[in-house]
Amino acid sequence: MARSRTLDSSHAEPNNLSTGKVAVVTGAAGGIGASIVRQLAEAGHIVAAVDRNSEALQTMINELRDQGLSVYAFIVDIGSSQGVENFVNDVEHALGPIYYLVNAAGILRTGQITDMADDDWETTMRVNTSGVFWVSRAVSRRMLARGGKGALVTVASNAASTARLEMGAYAASKAAVIALTKCLGLELAKHGIRCNIVSPGSTETPMLSSLTGAGNTTSSIQGSQERYRVGIPLGRVARPSYVADAVMFLLSDQARHITMETLTVDGGATLGV
Repeated sequence: MARSRTLDSSHAEPNNLSTGKVAVVTGAAGGIGASIVRQLAEAGHIVAAVDRNSEALQTMINELRDQGLSVYAFIVDIGSSQGVENFVNDVEHALGPIYYLVNAAGILRTGQITDMADDDWETTMRVNTSGVFWVSRAVSRRMLARGGKGALVTVASNAASTARLEMGAYAASKAAVIALTKCLGLELAKHGIRCNIVSPGSTETPMLSSLTGAGNTTSSIQGSQERYRVGIPLGRVARPSYVADAVMFLLSDQARHITMETLTVDGGATLGV
C-alpha cells in the first residue's frame, strides 16, 4: 500500500497551527508550485508542500523554514489513488483541516499523436488528470464532512484551449482538468467551496526549458509561423510568481464571488480566446 513520506513532521509545532489556514500544494518543488508555496506561507498559512522529487522539495523546505515559514514536505506520487488518500490523511492529522488546495503538479510528454507511445499517453493522463481528480476528491470530501467552506485552484495551461504541435497528450490532460474543476465547482458551490482554474502560458520553469532550451525564450516571445504560434504580445514570458499571484487572488476573499472560472496568464499569447 502506497504511503506518503513527511520529511520534517518532527518540526511541526502545535502553537504554529493557529497562525493561518492549512493549504496543500501539489507539484510544490517545481517553478510555479514553489512560488505558490512561498506566497501562501508568507501570507501566514500552514503549507503542505507535496512532490515526488524529495531532493528538490527538501531544499525548498529548508530555505523557507530558515525564514520562519510554516511549510512541511510530503513526498507523494499523486499518480496513485491510495497514495493520495494516505497523504491527505497524513496532512490533516499532522497540520489540521485543509482549507486551500492548489493542484499544480504536472508532467509534459511531447510528440506527434500518431507516434505517441501508450506509456506517454497513460502517464500524462494519470498524473495530470487522474492525479487532480484523486487529490481534489480526497480534499473536497473532507471539506464537506466539516460542513463546507474552502477554495481550490487547478493550474492548467493555455494549451487546453489552443492547439499546439506535439502537445496532444498534455493539452488533452489540461482540457480535462478544466472541465473536471468546473464540474466540481458546480457540485460544491452550495457548500461554500469555490473551484477555479489558472491557465499559464510560457513561464520560466524547467518545463519551458525542456521545450526551448535553458534561457532561450526568444521563440516563445516572437512566435513562429511554422509552429502556428503568434508569440506573446506583452513581450516577455511569465515568471512563476506571476502565476502564483493569480492563484493567490482566486484563493483569497477578494474572489469570494468567483467560482468555475478560468484566469489565463499568458501575456496575450492566445489572444484572449
